Amino acid sequence: MLIRFASAASAVALLAGLAAPAYAAETVDEAAAGSISPAGPAIETGASESEVPATLRAIAPVDLAVASRAEDEAESEITISGSATLTSDYRFRGVSQSDEGMAIQGGFTISHSSGAYIGTWASNLAGWGTFGGANMELDIFAGFAFPVGEGTLDIGGTWFMYPSGADETDFVEFYAKLSGDVGPLSLTGTVAYAPQQQALGRVFFTGAAAAAGTPNDPGDKEDNLYLAADAVYGIPDTPFSLKAHIGYSDGNRGLGPNGTSIAPTGTYFDWSLGADLSPIEGLTLSVAYVDTDISRAESAYLLPNFATLAGNEIADATVVVSVTASF
Repeated sequence: MLIRFASAASAVALLAGLAAPAYAAETVDEAAAGSISPAGPAIETGASESEVPATLRAIAPVDLAVASRAEDEAESEITISGSATLTSDYRFRGVSQSDEGMAIQGGFTISHSSGAYIGTWASNLAGWGTFGGANMELDIFAGFAFPVGEGTLDIGGTWFMYPSGADETDFVEFYAKLSGDVGPLSLTGTVAYAPQQQALGRVFFTGAAAAAGTPNDPGDKEDNLYLAADAVYGIPDTPFSLKAHIGYSDGNRGLGPNGTSIAPTGTYFDWSLGADLSPIEGLTLSVAYVDTDISRAESAYLLPNFATLAGNEIADATVVVSVTASF
């Protein structure tokens, strides 16, 4: 044999060594030099590594720290974020979708480290924004965000749904958002386009026709373009941020099926000025002044739909207050 024992004690040591933990890589070399490793028996000088039984060869130890880091990195490729909001008025592009009343909103997003994401968001509705059924808006969106120069380009689409609501109310809109920082300002530019769909068509020419359920142009399909610019300024060393928004809508002048048109008077501007306070991580208190340039005369032909139950305008100036919890 290529392995012999110096004594009976060595034989016992061998048996014990076979049950002991794996050798360090240097064990074989030290044994070949005539020394005895604390972990095992002496090996005859001159024996090559290839001649050492497999049971005595070194086994690389498992680095638990490295394995744990690899597992964490794999898990961190996918992140889930979300939020819940209580707001005094749900304003969509300047127009109230909750009859100028309160709304509860929430959603979540699943994001991948590659930049791909998918998510959903929902809100209760009232007045102009209701179409029967659950009286809620449910949005499903997906997109991909990637770096462009010093900024980020986010492209994707949103499916606007109104569960159990009237027929032909759902529609799809595609968007592209370019964001980045310029000094202390965080800026975002948005282009959103909804291709021709019946939900955006000018099916009813007047609010009276819509109320009577008498379509003027059944099956009409229209598109909609929305442009927006947003700026946020975080006041240094404070939990306060100032924000500003301006948007431009270009769509049909009618109500569309069941009053779903997202640009209800065709061409108009909406804007807002506000502030956010984040006293603790994950909690934001917001206040904003919101307005449009839709005049009473321009919205008159959309009545009675384009008003609250009390007869007030739903595109006039207002102050919206909200609180948001996010994770």
